[in-house]
Amino acid sequence: MPRSLQLAAPAALLAALCSFAALAGDYGRGDDYGDRHDDKGSRGTVQLGDRPFFLIDGLDDSRLKDKLQSCKAGPFYQSSFSIAHRGAPLQFPEHTKESYEAGARQGAGVVECDVTFTKDGELVCRHDECDLHTTTNIVDTDLNASCTVPWAPGVTPKCCASDITLAQFKTLKGKMDASNPSATTSKGYLGGTASFRTDLYNSRGTLLTLKESIALNKKLGVKHTPELKAGNPARLQTVFGGQEGYAQKMIDTFKAAGVNPKDVYAQSFDVRDVLYWIKNEPRFGQQAVYLDDVDPSSPGFPRLTVEELKQLKKQGVKIIAPPIGVLLAVNSNDEIVPSQYALDIKSFGFDIITWSFERADLRNGGVGAGFYYAFDPTGRALKKDSDMYKALDVLARKVGVIGIFSDWPATVTYYANCMGLK
Repeated sequence: MPRSLQLAAPAALLAALCSFAALAGDYGRGDDYGDRHDDKGSRGTVQLGDRPFFLIDGLDDSRLKDKLQSCKAGPFYQSSFSIAHRGAPLQFPEHTKESYEAGARQGAGVVECDVTFTKDGELVCRHDECDLHTTTNIVDTDLNASCTVPWAPGVTPKCCASDITLAQFKTLKGKMDASNPSATTSKGYLGGTASFRTDLYNSRGTLLTLKESIALNKKLGVKHTPELKAGNPARLQTVFGGQEGYAQKMIDTFKAAGVNPKDVYAQSFDVRDVLYWIKNEPRFGQQAVYLDDVDPSSPGFPRLTVEELKQLKKQGVKIIAPPIGVLLAVNSNDEIVPSQYALDIKSFGFDIITWSFERADLRNGGVGAGFYYAFDPTGRALKKDSDMYKALDVLARKVGVIGIFSDWPATVTYYANCMGLK
């Protein structure tokens, strides 16, 4: 996610969590690792698998490790602190029925559909208007000829949802977001999956419309966080009459489905969308999320200024979502701490959501982990994959985030359940 979401003193943290409906309970009291197993949330259907246990066992001895290990027997349940980022795309093709089901099964209380559109104006779940060539099998089908730039050997393709109709879109199959630009065959181009991910579940990737994702979320008992993606301005004008028509159609889809606005966290990197919802759809706008695309890997990253934060607050924005890499820092004792940016955002009373956990390869720690862990590029604090729980702990207890997007929600769900975060 790219720019275009609190941290209070411990006693003030609970008051700051109102926008994400009781996510944190009594948690957030400094270094308190007290026992909290609230009998809340959906139980019985949550399955966390081996990964959280593997990561926790790999932590160095510490109070955090002791606390997390004390929760090995569960119970495990759904938590809105745990947000399924595109479903569970560490292993499942993103924005597919299978990925969304996996995210909910892992205890995510909120599931994301990135919203874009087809040629005939239907809203569908894709991370980008023009990513079909890397997230579906389109280049290996007859629809390759419909792409803005069709694939051919040596050609970089560009295939957009807006190039095709909904009926055509639904014939495609989702796959891991990857490509092999040097491939000489269309099937070969569909490869290139990163080594820390897998193609094991590419055999079935069912694409969904926004309407279908809403129905699925209702069935799974999870809340919704649709992100309105940027679109080609000329196509938006033709299909929706402009950006505002596009933003309105997304909200209208939830209204037509009878979804309670309190269960919807509409997002956008374009502040105009957020302000439009605040003004024109206030029941949805009061918990609209402004996605902050500040790049932590840029030298002295060009963050929102204090004055810009002040203006957003005056305009009614309540939730800001920057990436993990700008909310954390490493101090002189090689400890992970809140960044000055996190403190500044919190000082204005914003709720903060962050993205995205389990989206970087941390098998070598912070070294080479890139965007999300740019605050520790030499691995002073993050020495191995298990240390991601150290970052998560600081985000929850000291930054006071109210939700974390994750590509493998089970990792965050375990932590949330253990710490009593609803």
